[in-house]
Amino acid sequence: MKKTLKILALVLSLCMVIGCFAACDNTADDETLTDGNVVSDGNVVSDGNVVSDGNVATEGNVSDGNATAGDAADDVALDYSDIKVGFIFLHAPTDSTYDKNFMNAVEEVQANLGLSDDQVIVMSDIAESEACYEAAMDLVDQGCNIVFGDSFGHEDYLIQAALECQDVQFCHATGDSALAEDIPNFHNAFAHIYEGRYVAGIVAGMKLNEMIENGEFTAEEAKMGYVGAFPYAEVISGYTSFYLGAKSVCPSVTMEVRYTNSWFDIDAERTSAIALIESGCKLISQHADSEGAPKACEEYGIPNVAYNVNTINMGPTTALISSKINWAPYMTYMIDCVVKGEAIDTDWCGGFNTGSVELTELNTAVAAEGTQEAIDAAIEAFKNGELHVYDTATFTYNGEALADDFQADVVPDAAYTADTDVVVDGYFAESTFRSAPYFSIIIDGITAVVEG
Repeated sequence: MKKTLKILALVLSLCMVIGCFAACDNTADDETLTDGNVVSDGNVVSDGNVVSDGNVATEGNVSDGNATAGDAADDVALDYSDIKVGFIFLHAPTDSTYDKNFMNAVEEVQANLGLSDDQVIVMSDIAESEACYEAAMDLVDQGCNIVFGDSFGHEDYLIQAALECQDVQFCHATGDSALAEDIPNFHNAFAHIYEGRYVAGIVAGMKLNEMIENGEFTAEEAKMGYVGAFPYAEVISGYTSFYLGAKSVCPSVTMEVRYTNSWFDIDAERTSAIALIESGCKLISQHADSEGAPKACEEYGIPNVAYNVNTINMGPTTALISSKINWAPYMTYMIDCVVKGEAIDTDWCGGFNTGSVELTELNTAVAAEGTQEAIDAAIEAFKNGELHVYDTATFTYNGEALADDFQADVVPDAAYTADTDVVVDGYFAESTFRSAPYFSIIIDGITAVVEG
């Protein structure tokens, strides 16, 4: 389906070279494309090597020679009072913690850049369907210079719109196709959230240790539960990093995962959390977008690590902390690029150093003693490049260490074909060869992965 949509979109764009220009002025000029060197997070990237958060990841493909944007190719600068930005959200921010996190970033950027309300248009409850394409075109018709989509399934429809409206920049969070598609005005962005989840895992592991020391259960019974949305690489990467963080301080820990097969389903997330608790899990975390799991944990008295938002208000006696992506740095960056007539990176990834990865307030009433100090030390180690989540010496896969020539599916295709060597200097180099995660293996210790 994904490839078919892209082919149809390309055919449609070619057919509309003459007719569509009345709505979308095509000003991109192939002769103005740069030599493939990218400036990302203030660091120059060249010859296919990626510099992200100040740390060099060798032989990466995130820049891959296609960092220019349609407007940027003409070096046409605007004033901030002229810019108009449209946002497409999968759910209403009032319902979904995921979309609320994006809305918080929009409000922060609007305030910081002094944008008026009529310069920012938000469209919510936009399904991963033709509705996304229609919303994107509506935003273009309303004069938006940038259209931003927040959900993985929006990607094909944003690409369709980008092909038709090459003078508008289309930026997509969590997508994986920008490098492969090579469309000058279409861009992907993500963050090294797996590092944030690793730190949250340290918080969880320290809480397990405290509970073991208090005699609540034995070290052998230290099992965590995880409510995941889908068995996608993004989710697998996230819960693996969380598990490895916990394992770094609680070596005996194991973890069971249940998928809800939905990004947002309050009842399914609650049901999955309860099932995990009843199966013996002593602590619950999640990669799903509702309050279902945190509230279930509070009801059952089980410690919880959440995602995107601070959940202390809904779980004062059980909530520990949440990891989150702060999208404000990227949103500011993309707006600045358009205003200044500069290129938007084809594929961008931020981390702790850019302020793109954060931890919410630690609930000190629930957390183990010394947890804040451990958080601070881990974050500093990530910033300095001293800590790597997927160090192959810290986990096994099917009973063996990950081979140095292990490959992952980096270039998207329907068969999820492994195509790229991803082990660099003894660690799996996540979000280096593209921003979207591609760690998709189930490592030892996560032994009871079941679909809910």
